[in-house]
Amino acid sequence: MRTAANIEALLPELDHCIADELEDQDLDFKQWDLKSRDNAVKTVVQMAVCMANGGGGTVVFGVADRIQGRSSAILGVPPEIDANLLKKAVYDQTDPKIMPVFEELAVPEGTGRLLLMQIHPGMPPYTDTAGRGTIRVSKDCVPLTGTLRRKISVETGETDYTAEAVAPVDNSLLSATALEALRNQASKERAPEDLLRLSDTELLSTLGLIKQGKLTRAAILLAGTEAAIREHLPGHNWTFLQMTSDTDYGIREDRVSALPLSVQRIEELLVPFNPITTYKQGMFHYEYRTWPEIAVREALMNAFCHADLRIAGPVMVKLYADRLEISNNGGFIAGITPNNILHHQPAARNPLLVEALTRLRLVNRSNLGINRMFSALLMEGKEPPQIREIGDSVQVSFPKRELNATFRLFVAEESEHGRNLGVDELMLLQYLLQHPEIDTNTAASLCQRGEAEMREKLSTMESAGYIEHGGTGRGAYWCIQPELYNRLAEDGQGEARRRIDWEAAKTRVLSILMERARRNEPGLSNKDIRQITRFDRNQARRLMQELMQENAGLQKVGERRWARYEYSNAREH
Repeated sequence: MRTAANIEALLPELDHCIADELEDQDLDFKQWDLKSRDNAVKTVVQMAVCMANGGGGTVVFGVADRIQGRSSAILGVPPEIDANLLKKAVYDQTDPKIMPVFEELAVPEGTGRLLLMQIHPGMPPYTDTAGRGTIRVSKDCVPLTGTLRRKISVETGETDYTAEAVAPVDNSLLSATALEALRNQASKERAPEDLLRLSDTELLSTLGLIKQGKLTRAAILLAGTEAAIREHLPGHNWTFLQMTSDTDYGIREDRVSALPLSVQRIEELLVPFNPITTYKQGMFHYEYRTWPEIAVREALMNAFCHADLRIAGPVMVKLYADRLEISNNGGFIAGITPNNILHHQPAARNPLLVEALTRLRLVNRSNLGINRMFSALLMEGKEPPQIREIGDSVQVSFPKRELNATFRLFVAEESEHGRNLGVDELMLLQYLLQHPEIDTNTAASLCQRGEAEMREKLSTMESAGYIEHGGTGRGAYWCIQPELYNRLAEDGQGEARRRIDWEAAKTRVLSILMERARRNEPGLSNKDIRQITRFDRNQARRLMQELMQENAGLQKVGERRWARYEYSNAREH
């Protein structure tokens, strides 16, 4: 949730963007209905329900979210509106009762006051007293459908399909091979030895997988025979496809097997397509695969652990010539999205199963698994995984890339000197190897962090000698330190090549502007230039500043969103 100080620090951004662009899972801006108090109060209740179902958050009342310019967007809340009466209205009109906290923020614009409504996490689902409800999904409040209600019940622990006791303890339902694989995998992850030495039933019982003398579905998923799984977990299965095109495949394997055997077999199927390669340079000796084993293992465990087992459909592994895709039924829960997954509080669709695997150290409930996946790829100079929600499923895609040996050696050397690069540092350096610069907003979006947090991170990286900054205020940007850039550029011509790319972009933009002027067509906006060059907003602005200094015929016409760059000399000829 955001404090009044946090919101006050955000308000200057309205001069450069609309409030909607500042919204996220736990922050919304709402214009106060100055014509109808009843409608305004209704909106307060609706937003309270929405935020409560979405895990809590802050709603700022008195700001129009589609108007740019602070003075125009901030309309305020009338001074006669009593926050205590709003609190009572929310309490009286919600089920279960929601108790918001209101804060007042003084501003010079509009009525002179904004109201902040803080909604703390609770136990959803929440509705109004008529039974209507919405839930916060990213920046939107969407209807609380049956599917979403089920997701809420799962994430709040009201239902756990894997925790249900379904069959008396019977060794004929358990697979010795699956239990051996489970122990071997756990041993490699340094699970407690005293835990692994227990007998089969003692192990399952200690892990909480036996209840009142019965095996839970989680027990059968981890250690059951194929027949037991088919009977008690009909939604569990997996498919491996080695794709020869987007529609055809060469190798196919469909199986129903216990989770540790499933992971083991899929990894075996991948081996011919993911061989070990050795790289040597001086004292540096490194073995790598196209897709790091740790990244693939984390993705597979996540897919099996977070699959909605009540929905028929396999965990799908598709191997293409240029990528590896792993997907499972069941979308994200608890407000997790691809844009916040690195740092969002972890949530489990199958809590008992995840808890058992956590004790075996096969998964991590502190959200470190996703970070390990990203880090394993980034330290090799490869792209991070692409994570998408497609309908009611989650897909993780690993692009096929070769090792960047220079970058991997750099990471190893930094580690030897006690400087371990985290995911943020790795992503920022990888970005700056491909782009001339980065601004705070882009960096925050890339690393899935707030801007204040990102500025601190960038400052730390600058102090460490990795990057340097230029510009001030909103025009501030960061570049990779030139010496480091030249070191990490594989051909040793990094800075020269970067400058060539910059000059090529200037030439292309100038050529387009001259041609538009010749045809008597309008010039280019900052957005147009970004599309042409693939630069960000600040890069495009700096590019045009250089061009205007170098070309007297080039000028900027208009301000803010209406600003365009024109080449006037061409019109005269």
